[in-house]
Amino acid sequence: MTRSRRLPAAIALASVLSASVFLIAPASAQKKYDTGASDTEIKIGNINPYSGPASAYGMIGRTFEAYFKKVNAEGGVNGRQIKFISYDDGYSPPKTVEQARKLVESDEVLFIFQSLGTAHNSAIQRYMNSKKVPQLFVATGASKFGDPQNFPWTMGWQPNYLSEAHIYAKYLMQNHPNGKIAVLYQNDDYGKEMLKGLKDGLGGKMQIVAEQSYETTDPTINSQMITLKGSGADIFINVATPKFAAQAIRKVAELDWKAVHILNNVSNSVSGVLIPAGLENAKGVLSTQYYKDPTDPKWKDDQGFKDFIAFMDKYFPEGDRASSFTAYGYNAAQSMILVLKQASDTLTRENIMKQAANMKNIELPMLIPGIKINTSATDFYPIEQMQMERFNGTNWELFGPIIGGEAGN
Repeated sequence: MTRSRRLPAAIALASVLSASVFLIAPASAQKKYDTGASDTEIKIGNINPYSGPASAYGMIGRTFEAYFKKVNAEGGVNGRQIKFISYDDGYSPPKTVEQARKLVESDEVLFIFQSLGTAHNSAIQRYMNSKKVPQLFVATGASKFGDPQNFPWTMGWQPNYLSEAHIYAKYLMQNHPNGKIAVLYQNDDYGKEMLKGLKDGLGGKMQIVAEQSYETTDPTINSQMITLKGSGADIFINVATPKFAAQAIRKVAELDWKAVHILNNVSNSVSGVLIPAGLENAKGVLSTQYYKDPTDPKWKDDQGFKDFIAFMDKYFPEGDRASSFTAYGYNAAQSMILVLKQASDTLTRENIMKQAANMKNIELPMLIPGIKINTSATDFYPIEQMQMERFNGTNWELFGPIIGGEAGN
């Protein structure tokens, strides 16, 4: 009697357990993780020059940290907290290699996001691809980082240097067709690619009368600037990272060189470059932009800009609100969060790359209106549009149309 009563109860309990397993199993099966991801956490690695000749870029890494803190405070990504691990490489490629190995092999991150520098990403590109760990949204415009056929685990983010240089060439041919050009460039893949893009864009229609390179270990670029002015050029193209870009702007003023001055995009931060160079010295300098510059008053009533300022006030109050590097970091971090949201519960390295290569007409709140992020399995250049701008002595002013172009064209 007792047994007969227990048996149906046991059967019923077993049925409930079976049903529970049946209901839970599919949900569990949908979750898939690689090293660096779990039900509760996503580990993201980063390498930034917090020290050394490009330490001004350290502001970008600190912005990432603050933005991911915001994401975590708001519940994380699909319920998972981000663990952001960022190391200093002092802008030294051998150190970049060391830090990448540490992130992948010791910290076991899911991927490395926004490692900065052309030579630095070049130094780890083969390693990252051999390990099949995403080297995602690298902080360099070198076109070599948009080559999915040969390096399927590496993807760029910002407009590539060839396209940027072509924009400058187009502007000069339209507005200063008889000018003579002098170029200062960093003696590495970054500087050489900008120089090549400029020459390709000019197509021999304008004359480059002088080229001077510098090493990141050089104390100053004074001698190069004296040589460039002495060439008789009336157009100066400043292809330099922040420290040297600021030196060049100051030297142009000291030499009283009345040249059309074009400054490459990676060094157009008002607080990081132009203030150290002297705002009056920078008046009239030209550059390009693709995101909203925090110093431009035209954005003061823009909701995307208001949200950026609110973020800075709450999560990064010690950060520089006037720096384009914080705006850059804010945009790049938002791009990364979008990819993670798209990846959902399939947090494998393969799916992270798949989702990064599946961004369609994304308009981030702090991108210039009309500039969109697009990627595909064959297009690893997320942003391919820019707009010319001019510094008025206080802030940058955009002018002309948004100019797009496929990488390398």
